[in-house]
Amino acid sequence: MKNTTSANFKHIGTKLLNWYKINARDLPFRQTKDPYKIWICEIVFQQTRINQGLNHYNNFIARFPDVKTLAEADEDEVLLYWKGLGYYSRAINIHKAAQQIMNDYHGIFPHEYEEILKLKGVGKYTAAAVSSICFNGKIPAVDGNFYRVLSRVFADDFDISNSRAFSYFSELAHLILPDNVGDFNQAMMDLGSEICKPKNPLCTECPLNDDCLAFSLNKISEFPVKTKKTKAEDLALKYYFVHRNGEFLIQQRKDDFIWKKLFEFPPEISDELIPFIKSVKTVSHKLTHKNLSIEIFNVEVDTEEIWQNFIAENNYIITDVEGSHEKSFPKPLENYIESYDTAYRIL
Repeated sequence: MKNTTSANFKHIGTKLLNWYKINARDLPFRQTKDPYKIWICEIVFQQTRINQGLNHYNNFIARFPDVKTLAEADEDEVLLYWKGLGYYSRAINIHKAAQQIMNDYHGIFPHEYEEILKLKGVGKYTAAAVSSICFNGKIPAVDGNFYRVLSRVFADDFDISNSRAFSYFSELAHLILPDNVGDFNQAMMDLGSEICKPKNPLCTECPLNDDCLAFSLNKISEFPVKTKKTKAEDLALKYYFVHRNGEFLIQQRKDDFIWKKLFEFPPEISDELIPFIKSVKTVSHKLTHKNLSIEIFNVEVDTEEIWQNFIAENNYIITDVEGSHEKSFPKPLENYIESYDTAYRIL
């Protein structure tokens, strides 16, 4: 760490809190200290911008207002209420974590950071956020906002892709940490989202610009430093949209690969269905570490016997467009169903 350990930088944290008191975003989860709601909001907004995910958060909390309701819910319904947020493993994990809280903690959300960290799907950032906001824990909730703000304030070139980055920037954060760590963590989130943005930061509006070394050196664009990039894997998938008279076939995915527990079209068909293939559509879709190329074959079966035989042999679920709205599909398949619905209604 760059000759900072002996210096006193607490005034930076104080400046940030003073800015936050005036400029904090008015968000529904800011009006509560309920650890359940704070936990859900942290998971929802891990991979989702607040303006995009706020309605999803509100709807989820309205349906599952407490940990007991969530724990007792059917997993498919939890997935349904997660629909549109993506990264569905998050929904599976919070469902399991809710059951964990009911079974291991007698339905009471754990108060200690180390205990919160034991919950399924909860990492160091989320545990720190819940601990600090709800239980006055003195732990910085280090995430991308922390990396960006701290590396710029201290003009620190520590590589954020390094495996030690979390520990390094946690230590750096402690140099400016005020007593009110909960508000400090939320202030860092707002500053990183609204002011100290990855591109085109609003440096002249930043409450920390007098203390920001990168700003004074005119080197904001050089921080944070990230050298290691994960190369996305190319993956080809094939689906068969087997339908007849407005109904089509689906199955639920297992939980050992992408799109865990979501519903999908049949990934293969029997030889007797091949003559019924009418067309094929290729769709590209990006996941965090995968580039998907998806072929979707339109299989319109006009023979009842063949239709029934294929269902019986494979144990597929029969649904229609209305029924599909009660289930969660990967976005490319959901879009395909919508296009099918439009075409079918025209016919």
